[in-house]
Amino acid sequence: MPYKCRKINPWLLVLAVGFIALSGCAPKANEALEPVQLPPVPEGVFYIDPDIAMGKISPLVYGVNHGPWAIITEKILPLAQEAGITMIRFPGGNWGDENDLMPYHIDQFAMLAGQMGSQVSINVRLFNGTPEKAAALVRYANIEQGYDIKYWGIGNEPSLFATARGVPDYGVEQFNTEWRAIAEAMKAVDPSILLIGPELHQFGSDKSSTPKDPSGLDWMSEFLRVNADLVDVVSIHRYPFPQGSGGRAATIEELSTASTEWDLIIPYLRSLILEITGRNIPIAITEINSHWSNAMGGEATPDSFYNAIWWGDVLGRLIFNKVEIVNYFTLQSKASIGGYGLFARSDARPTYYVYQMYQKFGENLVFAGCDDAQIGIYAALDQQDGALTVMLINLGEDDITKPLVIEGKERTLVEVWRFDKDYLADKLDTRDFDNLEKILIPGQSVTLIKFK
Repeated sequence: MPYKCRKINPWLLVLAVGFIALSGCAPKANEALEPVQLPPVPEGVFYIDPDIAMGKISPLVYGVNHGPWAIITEKILPLAQEAGITMIRFPGGNWGDENDLMPYHIDQFAMLAGQMGSQVSINVRLFNGTPEKAAALVRYANIEQGYDIKYWGIGNEPSLFATARGVPDYGVEQFNTEWRAIAEAMKAVDPSILLIGPELHQFGSDKSSTPKDPSGLDWMSEFLRVNADLVDVVSIHRYPFPQGSGGRAATIEELSTASTEWDLIIPYLRSLILEITGRNIPIAITEINSHWSNAMGGEATPDSFYNAIWWGDVLGRLIFNKVEIVNYFTLQSKASIGGYGLFARSDARPTYYVYQMYQKFGENLVFAGCDDAQIGIYAALDQQDGALTVMLINLGEDDITKPLVIEGKERTLVEVWRFDKDYLADKLDTRDFDNLEKILIPGQSVTLIKFK
């Protein structure tokens, strides 16, 4: 993997799969893996080769969660509209398995999504839910109201039902039966919908670190064996901290290395899907943040400045690993329930600005690499004019200066944007970057450089 700037396997397999457009066309799940030969990364430089195409970036990686408990006020709505959020999952978290979604919830949500220009996905109730209620929601949303909601999930983290919902024997076999009955009822109403599942909690990088049911069965493996014919996007959740019930919040040092786990988790999940189903089913991370708890006020808690630096690198890694949908948790949260939302009640938290930075990133990923463990580097070409955008994330405390080497034709630097403690996704003077032999990336920063 080239990111976080390590030595690269020159025959890394890259999934050649078409990504869904915002119009909601179906993900392609059966295209073959094609080997792409990647060059070694030169030492001591930020290296880009725009001629090595890594595939189109799914527009739905810039998503969030939202729910009826959260409020987008008139004051923060303009900021939300400027964030470039492409998909909203509703309702995020446990709410949907503890309450029945009502038509007015869908109406309010559809209005907000329309104001933000976002696609939507809706999760129907699984715990104490019924196929009839789920089908009724699809009928109301897509047949009666014409919202044409393409993406639907069923339940939330069923892998925790045995410990969190008072049903100690709840396992994957019961889940598979219930999930399938609801899925078939929903599809009977609108065969065009795309189903996301199984929405497992804390999925890891190998079979020893993935959820197991009370009988010891692997949740993901058994779900794929039974329901792969109905699921269109395979979904997992992941929060690296706290580690264990009641655990402490992460430090900056701990969070600075946590993003590397995605270079193991996604390849493992993709190989498992292929092994069991024989297909390359798209992957979604439908809940993700640095902490699953309501931690606030720490140096690396979700409301912190450093959480934004971590998230900038995580997004880059998920893009590189060709994830189809990413939903950050969440769009908004008031301080009394936790600092994990991009917005508090009346202002933006630091991680919001990462979305503003990635709005300027291109649509077609190209090869990038570096040999410095503190640097995340990602590059993409613009779909319209072919402009090259380079995202450089310094996870460490110290400034790093290196030459920026771009293979191929000569390009002109036209824009530089930065997020750090001094700049909130602000445009910088390009004259400070005239010398590509000495590009300085400040400690704990995200910098985007655009060339034409």
